[in-house]
Amino acid sequence: MSPVFSVRLHEVQAALGGELVATDLAEPPGDRLIHRIGPLDSADATTVSFLSNPRYRSQLQDTAAGCVIVAPAVQDGVRDGCVALVTPDPYLYFARLTQWWAARTRLAAPVGVHPSAVVAPDTVLGEGVSIGPLAVVESGARIGRHVVIGAHAFVGAGVEIGEATRLAPRVTLMSGTRLGARCLLHSGVVIGADGFGFAPTAGRWEKIEQLGGVVVGDDVEIGANTCIDRGALDDTVIGQGVKLDNLIQIGHNVQIGDHSAMAGCVGVAGSARIGRGCTVGGGAIVLGHLALADGVHISAASVVMRSIAKPGQYSGVFPLDDNAAWEKNAATLRQLHTLRDRLRALEKKMTP
Repeated sequence: MSPVFSVRLHEVQAALGGELVATDLAEPPGDRLIHRIGPLDSADATTVSFLSNPRYRSQLQDTAAGCVIVAPAVQDGVRDGCVALVTPDPYLYFARLTQWWAARTRLAAPVGVHPSAVVAPDTVLGEGVSIGPLAVVESGARIGRHVVIGAHAFVGAGVEIGEATRLAPRVTLMSGTRLGARCLLHSGVVIGADGFGFAPTAGRWEKIEQLGGVVVGDDVEIGANTCIDRGALDDTVIGQGVKLDNLIQIGHNVQIGDHSAMAGCVGVAGSARIGRGCTVGGGAIVLGHLALADGVHISAASVVMRSIAKPGQYSGVFPLDDNAAWEKNAATLRQLHTLRDRLRALEKKMTP
C-alpha cells in the first residue's frame, strides 16, 4: 500500500526547527523522505522516531529508523546512515510533530450543517462551523468560529462553545455549559448532568435540583466517557489547559485549577478544590470538600482523605476495615514516624 503522506526532513525542520545531522549519507539529510512517525523498535528507513530517555541510548544502534529526534547529549549515538534531528527537548518536539502531521493527514470536517442535524433557528453559528449527522443543537446555543460538532452530539439550550473547539460523536452538553476555545471532547463525554444531590427523609431520598452550570476554560481536553456534573448552586469550574483522561468523574461544584491533569478512572467528589498544576494518578479518589494546593501530585490508586496545603508527591492506600477500627488504625499509622523516633531515643538512653 502506498503511503498517504510523504514529507522530506527539510520541510519538518522548516516548520518545527531543530538541526539535521548525519554521517555516511549520499544526499543532504534534509532530502530524506519520511512516510510515518513510529517507535524505534518497529521503524524502517521511511520512519521518523524519537529518543527522549538517555537510558535507552543503545536502541539508537539497533533501530532501522531513517531519522531519530534526539537531544544534543546523545546525537553521537545515532548510527551511520540515520539522520539525527537534534533538539533540546525531543519529547516536546515529538508532540509538536504529531500535531503538525495530524493537521496534514486527517480529513477536515465538512463546513456546514448536515441535513439530518436538528439546529434551533435562534442558534448563533460562527464562521466555518461543522455540525454532523443527527446532531441536536437546542435554542439559544452560541457556537464559535470553526467549531466541529460530531455526529449524534447534543448541545443543550443556551450552551456556549468557544472557537475551534471540537466535539467528537456522541458528546452531550447539557444546558448551563460554557466551553472555552480550542477544547477537545472525546466520544461519550457528558457535561452538565445533575450531581449526586439528595436529602434523606423518612428512609428515602429527596432530590435536590442542581441549579448551577459548568464552566470549562480554553485548551481543555476531556477523555472518552468522562462526566462533569453541573453545580448545585454555583458552577463547577474546569480551568485553562486542564487535561482529563477517560472515565473520570468530576462531582458538582468541583474546581480544578489551570493546567492540572488527571489519569483514567479518577473520581473527584463534590466541592473539592484542586489547585493549579496538579496531577492525579489513575484510579485515585479525592473526597469531597477537600482542598489541594497548587503543585500537588497524587499517586495512582491513592485515596485523598484530608486537604493538602503543601506542594509535593503524595501516596496512600489503606485496607478496608470496620470504620471505627479503621479510624483508630489510620490515626496510629500517621504517628508511626514519631513513634519510631521516640523508640530510638529510648533505646539510646537504655544502652549502657
